[in-house]
Amino acid sequence: MTIHELTPMLRTKDMKETLDFYTRVLGFRCEASSEEWGWACVKRDRVTVMIALPNQREPFDRPVFTGSLYLRTDDVEGAWRDLKDRARVCHPIEDFGYGMREFAIYDNNGYLLQFGQEIP
Repeated sequence: MTIHELTPMLRTKDMKETLDFYTRVLGFRCEASSEEWGWACVKRDRVTVMIALPNQREPFDRPVFTGSLYLRTDDVEGAWRDLKDRARVCHPIEDFGYGMREFAIYDNNGYLLQFGQEIP
């Protein structure tokens, strides 16, 4: 078996607000959406995220995710300057001993988004 890619599917109760956050704040573009299916797909560069409304197959009171989405970038400083005042910050930009410069924010649903770049 070959796995070709991983595309996270994030649940939300407010599709419009979530699409607005990912397109306006993070700079993704909406590639496809369906009101009937309660689904959308956003993309920026080589990263794709699907967004979906709750469905009858699984209970959904609120977004629950115990991990984070880690986005590698070639300009973590620029991303920090652009996002620090436009989203709720989990931790500000800093250097880590494992060789990465990172910061983390929350999206409008509370999902943790980490941004990182290797320290030269």
